[in-house]
Amino acid sequence: MNDRLFPQLVVCLLFVLSFTCVFSAEENFRFIPAENKIDYWNVQRKGANYFNQNPSVDWFKAAKEIGIQFARLATDKWKGEKKDFLIGDADAFEEIPQSDLRILIDVINQAQQHDVKIVLTFLSLPGSRWKQNNQNQDDLRIWEQKEYRTQAILFWKTLAKILKDHPAIVGYNILNEPHPECLSGINDYRQVNFETWHESIKHSLMDLNLFYREIVNAIREVDPFTPIIVDTGLYATPWAIRYLVPIEDERIIYSFHMYEPYAYTTRKINNKRFIYPGYVPLQLEEAAKENLSAHAASIFWNSKTLEQFLQPVSLWQKKYHIPASRILVGEFGCDRTAIGAKEYLSNLIEIFNANCWHWAFYSFREDSWDSMDYELGPEKLHWTYWEAIEQGASLNKFRKDNSLFEIIKNDLNKYKI
Repeated sequence: MNDRLFPQLVVCLLFVLSFTCVFSAEENFRFIPAENKIDYWNVQRKGANYFNQNPSVDWFKAAKEIGIQFARLATDKWKGEKKDFLIGDADAFEEIPQSDLRILIDVINQAQQHDVKIVLTFLSLPGSRWKQNNQNQDDLRIWEQKEYRTQAILFWKTLAKILKDHPAIVGYNILNEPHPECLSGINDYRQVNFETWHESIKHSLMDLNLFYREIVNAIREVDPFTPIIVDTGLYATPWAIRYLVPIEDERIIYSFHMYEPYAYTTRKINNKRFIYPGYVPLQLEEAAKENLSAHAASIFWNSKTLEQFLQPVSLWQKKYHIPASRILVGEFGCDRTAIGAKEYLSNLIEIFNANCWHWAFYSFREDSWDSMDYELGPEKLHWTYWEAIEQGASLNKFRKDNSLFEIIKNDLNKYKI
């Protein structure tokens, strides 16, 4: 990479940190030597997801101001030179378009200027185009056809070779929410014994463990140091961690997402019918009905239920002796208008912090979706908000301090001097 693209790395004094939950008010360094990037994760980190359509330097400026330490950045909504940004064509990857690469590096440079680190993730890979970019059709070819696995390996190896020395990059998140289980007709974590299912497809292209090892090995050929983040299966559910086998690499971080109970956290299903704490139907099909059956099976969700739901992660850590510093809650959130959203978010953050897990909320200043933009508050939006989106105008005038967003904001700054 051309030297002009990166500031000169400086040698800085690093604290010796244990694998326990250690909080730091401010970093003692802005630039991280490549071989020390894993040390970034030796203290608990708190970040946000950045999946916007139009990247802006103002986003990083605002993120820094409220204490966001890292952005989990996905580029799949960006307009590229070809059909799929940075990949070119998810149907046939050949090389990374240079114009796309320049845009990406410019955004990463903006993050570095505002001291916000980057976890780069992808909603699409060759043979696995993001559903929203694929006429709402799920693309599972990467789990069936070897040619796409080969293309995905080449894509990541090419990209890692380019980005490996950038001081803002502190993680490669290989693929957002992989779900090879869907090829077996599994769409709900309640439907499956994950260990038994994995044994039935072990060593095939559907084997997520095999997939990760192939990608990690390829990246390590060109970049031995940058931390690599791997999501659990079935859309990153915590329960799928049961069949994940740790990779023999000290720079691997294991990630899951948390949106359960889905019928509560999702506006199109909930629509203020379910509250937290409260009962939520077990089956999504039942929950989606306007008039629930009087006999619909439900679970009472509260902080204890949330802890129990996340228990597979803690048990997996103990089984494989994985420290908390190697666990990331890559996404979590709920519809901002849901009744009890404030307590739901508060309970989750308390659990994450008690376990010393890194976390990134979804999302901060989304530019195309309001449901989890907590600065908008819990109320219904005025029609002028949608007019502003159509006109490409700033949405900041609709954002304000409110009790819902304060839950996140206050925790981001809890240990900040």
